[in-house]
Amino acid sequence: MRVAAIQMTSGSDIGANLDAAGRFLADAAGAGAVLAALPENFAFMGRDSGEKRAIAEADGSGPIQTFLSDTARRHGLWIVGGTIPLQTESGRVSASCLVYGADGARAARYDKIHLFDVDVPGSTESHRESTHTAPGREPRIVDTPAGRVGLSVCYDMRFPELFRLLSREGAELFVVPSAFTVPTGKAHWETLLRARAIENLCALVAPAQWGVHPGGRETYGDSLIVDHWGNVVARSRAGTGCVVGDIDPAARVAARAKFPALAHRVIYNI
Repeated sequence: MRVAAIQMTSGSDIGANLDAAGRFLADAAGAGAVLAALPENFAFMGRDSGEKRAIAEADGSGPIQTFLSDTARRHGLWIVGGTIPLQTESGRVSASCLVYGADGARAARYDKIHLFDVDVPGSTESHRESTHTAPGREPRIVDTPAGRVGLSVCYDMRFPELFRLLSREGAELFVVPSAFTVPTGKAHWETLLRARAIENLCALVAPAQWGVHPGGRETYGDSLIVDHWGNVVARSRAGTGCVVGDIDPAARVAARAKFPALAHRVIYNI
């Protein structure tokens, strides 16, 4: 089963970002991928996070959502649309990961639950994502030709209980669109992603932002595709483009049968 991770250096020009995403998604389809995932903030990364309010779309309509739907239909490709800002009643936006089927119909929406409110150790970077973004509340799984996909976004990966819940609900593949900082990327990116795959015997696709964006923010890149045993199947350390990798559902089923760690889980009431 072939899947793809798209790596981008998104900026504040939505049209240019969508043009780049369109080229990379066409490459994914041409390489035989059945599902391709875009990174967090693929359509817009402004000078500061507050700019997302100005370009946020209403749920169900807008040029970014139309692009995702039309591109999925044109290529017969399932697309995990990274995140886009959608309007909310609170005035803040949601960081919404939208999934579109090969027919162009929207199949799922997941709003990022864990927001990045941190001062990055070893750096002058400080982020308060919750200032302009409202947190999601509901985990989300969607059935795709690549299996049952558990959705998450970037900082979510530091919270294994979310992935455990997705696993308990039948997830066979995690998708983690991200825009990781460089210091935390160097320290933790690969380790965290492989851990989430290993502890749940679940494959994982992590498309990432890479490079320098408006305002000087720099992201780590290193988009990864990881199998259920924690092996890195494919990666793109730097640059932009599409990386594809093959995941083996039959091998995952066999591994779970022979190594039944998931059946040994104990639910603790503490």
